[in-house]
Amino acid sequence: MEQHTDNGHTVCLRFISWNVNGLRACDGKGFRDVFRSLDTDFFCLQETKMQEGQLDISFDGYESYWNYAEKKGYSGTAIFTRHKPLGVTYGLGIDEHDHEGRVITLEYADFFVVTVYTPNSQDGLRRLDYRMTWDDAFRQHLVRLDAQKPVLVCGDMNVAHEEIDLKNPKSNRMNAGFTDQERAKFTTLLEAGFTDTWRRLNPDVRDVYSWWSYRFQARQKNAGWRIDYWLVSDRLFPQVADASIHTEILGSDHCPVEVDVQLP
Repeated sequence: MEQHTDNGHTVCLRFISWNVNGLRACDGKGFRDVFRSLDTDFFCLQETKMQEGQLDISFDGYESYWNYAEKKGYSGTAIFTRHKPLGVTYGLGIDEHDHEGRVITLEYADFFVVTVYTPNSQDGLRRLDYRMTWDDAFRQHLVRLDAQKPVLVCGDMNVAHEEIDLKNPKSNRMNAGFTDQERAKFTTLLEAGFTDTWRRLNPDVRDVYSWWSYRFQARQKNAGWRIDYWLVSDRLFPQVADASIHTEILGSDHCPVEVDVQLP
C-alpha cells in the first residue's frame, strides 16, 4: 500500500460506503458520476443485487472485488480500491452465513478494510433469530482481525443504534432495525473495541440520516434512519480526520457515508 509521500508527511485516505440498492439501477441514476466526483481511495458497496457479468463497470486506477449472493437480484457487496491488497477474503468462513454475498475483507500492511451488508430482520422480525446469530459471528470476525491490526469496517448494518439515530424512535421501537436486541448487539460490537466515527465526532447532531423509505415521501420530509456506518478500531480513531454523510447524493434510498483517515 502506498502510504508514504516523498517528504515523509502522512497521507489522508478517503473511504466511502454506499448501499446502492441495486447497482444496475443506481448506474442508471448517475452512479459513475458520483463515483468520480467523490474521488476516493476505497469505495465500498452494499446491496449490489447482481451477478457476475450483469454490468460492465470499471474505473481507471481502481481494482474491484465482488461478493455475489447465490440468489439472483439479492444482497451482494463490492469494493473498488486504488490500493492493491495483500489478501482478500469473502464471507465469514461459516457456511450458514456465506451464501448471500454479505462480507468482503481486504488486508493491507497496516490495517484491514471490511464491507458488510448486515441481514435485515424482516417484517414481523421473522429473521431476527438469524440476525442475532449473524451479529455474533460478524463481531467475532472483526475481533479476530483487530487482534492482528486495526480495522475499518463499513456498510449498511441495518440498525439505528440510539434514538437520536432515527426520526421516529417511539413508533419504530421493536421494528426491524430498531429492536432492543439489534441495538444491544451493536453496543456489544462497539464495546469489543470499535468506534462509530460519525457519532463520535458529532455526538449531539440530530436529523442526519443515511436511509429513507421510498414510501410516504420520507426523504423529502427527512424522516430517516442512520443505519450506514464507518467503524474503526478504537486505537485508530485518533487518526480519523473527518467523517461525513452525503445526504445530498441521490440514486438510492441510502446515501454514501465517508471517513477520512490520516495514515503514516
